[in-house]
Amino acid sequence: MCTETFLRLPEEKRSRFLEAAWEEFTRVKFADASINQIVRSAGIPRGSFYQYFADKEDLFAYLLQDVRGQFGEIFNRLLDQAKGDIFQMQLMAYDCAASRSGEPAALRDRFVRILQANPGMDLKRMLMGDPGQPLPRRFSERIDISRFRKQDPRFVRQVFFMTCMAMAAAVMDALVEPERSGEYRQDLEEQLEIMKRGSLRAVPERP
Repeated sequence: MCTETFLRLPEEKRSRFLEAAWEEFTRVKFADASINQIVRSAGIPRGSFYQYFADKEDLFAYLLQDVRGQFGEIFNRLLDQAKGDIFQMQLMAYDCAASRSGEPAALRDRFVRILQANPGMDLKRMLMGDPGQPLPRRFSERIDISRFRKQDPRFVRQVFFMTCMAMAAAVMDALVEPERSGEYRQDLEEQLEIMKRGSLRAVPERP
């Protein structure tokens, strides 16, 4: 993560550095991202970079943490609007992200460009961080689990992950083919319904 030196930078200089980092990490895949290009675009000496971050992996992790924080704020608001219904919240998130406009547009576009530049990147880790960590309280306290089959934290986390993955995949498809966004929304709605209800019909127990 960043150093105290970075946090003490004037806001303008810190923002300029982060914009240069975003530009580089969304321009090329992570392996090809250049510290030299970042510092050149930010207008700082290369040595200053290592006063802010240990390496480009450290900087990239910081940017992803910022993405998760901003997505978290959006999810929190939508969960409140959906009265804790995680499935309805994901449909609302899709409508918000697939519209190509509105508040999260810049964040969404950066997120998509990183995924496009880095095929095979772990989407779950990008969205939620370390899978071994519990679901953040800012989510768990807002989710209505009263109708969940199981209510332990691990189960709730898995449901949240699965719904997030389905929503993110639908958004990616809709951004590539906006003329089919209604179709992708319908697919997402069906996938969420399967997650909610299950895919197998009930079988009577044998006597």
